[in-house]
Amino acid sequence: MARSTAKEQGGIWETVKTVFWALVIAGVFRTLFFQPFWIPSGSMKDTLLIGDFLFVNKMAYGYSRHSCPFSLCPITGRILERAPERGDVVVFRHPTRGVDFVKRVIGLPGDTVQLVGGQVILNGQPLPQTPNGVFSEPKLPQGPGRTLPRCWNEPVPEGGACEKQRFTETLPNGVAHDVLNILDGWPLDDTPVFTVPAGNYFFMGDNRDNSEDSRVPAIAGGLGFVPAEYLIGRADRVMFSSAGSSLLYFWTWRADRFFRAIH
Repeated sequence: MARSTAKEQGGIWETVKTVFWALVIAGVFRTLFFQPFWIPSGSMKDTLLIGDFLFVNKMAYGYSRHSCPFSLCPITGRILERAPERGDVVVFRHPTRGVDFVKRVIGLPGDTVQLVGGQVILNGQPLPQTPNGVFSEPKLPQGPGRTLPRCWNEPVPEGGACEKQRFTETLPNGVAHDVLNILDGWPLDDTPVFTVPAGNYFFMGDNRDNSEDSRVPAIAGGLGFVPAEYLIGRADRVMFSSAGSSLLYFWTWRADRFFRAIH
C-alpha cells in the first residue's frame, strides 16, 4: 500500500515537472521567437482581415520589456535593436492603454507626415496612389464583437455586397500596399504636419477611414507617435483565418488565407 502511494505521488510530481517545463519552453519561445496574434478589428483591411491568426516575428527588431508577457522582461530600452522599415506591418504595445495594436509603419524618426484629401504627404512629397478596383465583402457581422463593416457604397442591406474603394500606395523605398477608402472628407483625411521625434514611429492602418492610429495625438486620446521600446515584432505571415466568431470554428476558416505572406 505504501509503495503504491509513493508511486502515485511520484507520478503526480513527474506530471507537475512536465507541465512546468512545457510552460517554460513555451514562454521562452513566445518571448524570443514568435508570438501568436489574432486580428480583432478591420483597421488593416484588406491586408489583414478580422479573424486572421498570425505568428509575429519577435526577432525582427530586437527585444524590450514588452517582449515578455505582461511587459515583465527586465530590460531597459531595447537590446539587439534593429529599426523597422517603411511599410513593415508591426505589432506593438499601445503606449497608454497597454494593449497590442497592429499597424503599418509610414513615418520614421525625423520624417514629416501629413494627410491632404486622404493622400499621405511624406517629407513634402505625396505618396503615389493608383486606383485598384474595389474591396468587396458581405455586409454581415464579423468577429466575436459581431460588428458590421462600413461601406463606401452605402446604403447596403445586411448580407449585401459591402464595397470600399481600393488604391495601391507606394512608399519611397518601393514597398507597395493596398489602402481602402470608405468616405471622402473623413475628418482624418486632412491633418496638420506631424514631425516624428527621434526614437519614435508614425503608424497608420490600411483601412484609412476605420483606423485609430498616429493621426490622432496621444494628448487627444489617440495613439500618437510610438516609441521604439513598445515595438513587439513584425507580422510576416497569416497562418490561417476564420470568418466566424471564433478561431475554433474550423468550418469557417478561409481557404485562400493559409500561410499567406503579409506585404
